[in-house]
Amino acid sequence: MISSQKLQEVLLKSKMVDKKKLKELVDEASAEKKSLIDYVIEKKLVSEDSLFEQIADYLQIPYVNLEKKLIRKDLLLLLPETSAQNHKTVIFDVDNKKGEIFIATLNPEDIEFFESIKKKTSLNPVIHITTQASVDKVLKQYHKKLKAALKDIDESKSENDEDLQKLSSELPIVRIIDTILEQAFYEGASDIHIEPEEKQTLIRYRVDGILSNVMTLPKKAHSSLIARIKVLANLKVDEHRLPQDGRFKVVNSKTKISFRVSIIPASYGEKIVMRLLNETAKVLSLEELGLQPQSMESVKRNIKKPHGMILVTGPTGSGKTTTLYTIINILNTPDVNISTIEDPIEYHIEHVNQSQVNPKIGYTFASGLRAFLRQDPDIIMVGEIRDNETAEIAVHAALTGHLVLSTLHTNDALTTLPRLLEMGVAPFLVSSTTNIIIAQRLVRKICPDCIYSYYLKKEEIEHIKKQVDLDLILNTLKKEKVISEKDKSFEKLLFYKGKGCQQCGNSGYRGRLGIYETLDITPELSRLIAKGASENDLRGQVASEGVMIMVEDGFIKAKNGKTTIDEVLRVTKE
Repeated sequence: MISSQKLQEVLLKSKMVDKKKLKELVDEASAEKKSLIDYVIEKKLVSEDSLFEQIADYLQIPYVNLEKKLIRKDLLLLLPETSAQNHKTVIFDVDNKKGEIFIATLNPEDIEFFESIKKKTSLNPVIHITTQASVDKVLKQYHKKLKAALKDIDESKSENDEDLQKLSSELPIVRIIDTILEQAFYEGASDIHIEPEEKQTLIRYRVDGILSNVMTLPKKAHSSLIARIKVLANLKVDEHRLPQDGRFKVVNSKTKISFRVSIIPASYGEKIVMRLLNETAKVLSLEELGLQPQSMESVKRNIKKPHGMILVTGPTGSGKTTTLYTIINILNTPDVNISTIEDPIEYHIEHVNQSQVNPKIGYTFASGLRAFLRQDPDIIMVGEIRDNETAEIAVHAALTGHLVLSTLHTNDALTTLPRLLEMGVAPFLVSSTTNIIIAQRLVRKICPDCIYSYYLKKEEIEHIKKQVDLDLILNTLKKEKVISEKDKSFEKLLFYKGKGCQQCGNSGYRGRLGIYETLDITPELSRLIAKGASENDLRGQVASEGVMIMVEDGFIKAKNGKTTIDEVLRVTKE
């Protein structure tokens, strides 16, 4: 939506109001907690058409009224309904000869979204301003088409597997599944959940690590939806009692999305979770990961070593694989042989030998790693160390002149060491082969379009004190020159949040970034590990070396306006 400041300039320039009247309008809109544009239209001070024509003229963007237009079905379905609703944007025409796609929007500054449409269609967006009434009229066309499709399914009462197989290829079901998949892509979802309930089927997306409801569908559509996904993933349509796993891809000229499918039997039918993997996603640089300077230097120093282990730890969905790919991308030069064994292969990297595990035929991390050692490797990446066999082979590979990269599930960097010992790896092997451990989490980024600053209240500070050492945090902020040496307490420090806006779906967040702690295995730490020192002794040594822990990195990023304190506490609490 156009900003209040720009709208004021439009109203004055077009002479719709004078300065005195404009000030009254701004004050009245603020008092009623409404946006200026909504207030002006609601009070009918000017017609919606006239106002948006003036806005279009001011921004030098064409204006279009869609209220009397019937948009072609194929154009309408290029954008999922929820995306059109959230972004107040619709596609209304296309010129294939010129390679242009015509977009009507209330928010001409939504560049990121227009870019995603360009990638999907391979056509250049031509942006037009339109009215809320126009967008609402087009959204009604979505409802008509989806209701018609759902009616067709609702009237199909057969639960026979052969009928389901046929129904899964019919247009209504294909359209609904396409809408669910496309909408997930546009919303930046990492997972899609299709969940059967007693009286309906619930569709949920995980966006920026948080699950939210997207739509509900009639219960009678559930079997057909499941059958369609099974057909896409090449699974057994007539198997309803056992879990099944599969995958399929959606490919166009610019994007290749892989969907990893997991199906399990549940109380009211089969439940599906689909993980979205963008195979054309760009591998990040170390700088883009967001490591602090000290951590960055430590990582750069350790990846230059010819042998040893680099371990990345954290829970599922914390960005460990992205960090490993970033390191692999740096190490990927013509003079080395790099092999990876993964589950699944998330990104394809040129000149790297990537292999997918397949437990059904006995091809596990351990057996793959053992085979790699006969392939003359310099660098090996193992997707995850899950058992003592994989741990033993990885450690011995690191000991015999290979650089091994892998992940583990631990709460922080230090607990990785006792985890390896629990897996049966000898302490002297852990100490002599581990180069660096990187622990990480992903926090949601504050939406840049609705960010605002605030001071912490006393009760908020007391609440935070119960969870973290605020004196330690304060000293870290000073040491990293994020705040002044004169700052004595948190009460006078500005922090940031997002109010919630159209761009971020009113969440106040958009996108994610990592927070890290990097544990360099120093000679002293190595000596303590080798002699089997307790975790408390190891923690004492780590503290004396001034290692920055994850919560400190999180507070630095919160103070710099990249994330919120709430997010840091959410992901770092055990």
